[in-house]
Amino acid sequence: MLVLGPVAVALYILIQGVPGLYAGAAEVRGAGARQPADDAASLEMKRQQLAEREASLKAKEEALGKLSATLDARVNELNAAKKGIEASLVAKKKQDDERYKKMLRIYKGLKPEQAGDLLNKLDGKMVIDLLNQMDQKTAVKLIPFIKQPRVLEWTRLNLADK
Repeated sequence: MLVLGPVAVALYILIQGVPGLYAGAAEVRGAGARQPADDAASLEMKRQQLAEREASLKAKEEALGKLSATLDARVNELNAAKKGIEASLVAKKKQDDERYKKMLRIYKGLKPEQAGDLLNKLDGKMVIDLLNQMDQKTAVKLIPFIKQPRVLEWTRLNLADK
C-alpha cells in the first residue's frame, strides 16, 4: 500500500491536475496580455492630461495677451496724459515768467523811493525773489529804499549759495 499511495497521488494529479498549477500559468499569460493594454490606457490617459494642460496653458496665454494689451493701452494713455501735463506746466511756467517780467518792468519804471516803499510792504521772500531777478543797476538804485534787514537777508542768501 505504501507503493500505491504515491502512484495514486501521481495518477490523481495527472488526471485532475494540481489545483492552481494551470491557473498561475494563466495569470502569468493574462498579465502579459494585459500589460500592453494597460500601457496603452496609461499612454492615453497621459495624452489626455497633456492635452488638458496644453488647453489650460493656451487659455492662460490668451488671458495674459489680453492683459498685456490692456496694460499697453493704459501705458499709452498715461504717456499721453503725462505729455499733456508737461505741456500745461510749460505753458504755466511761461505765463508765470511773463507776469514776473511784467512786475519787474513795473518796479523798474517806478522812482526808486516808490518802488522801495512798495517792496517794503511785500513779504521777505517775494522781495528777495524780485531782487534776484532784477538787473544790477536797478537793484543798486532800490537798495537804499528797502528795509535794511531784508537787504542783509538777501545778501546772506546770495553769498550762502556760493
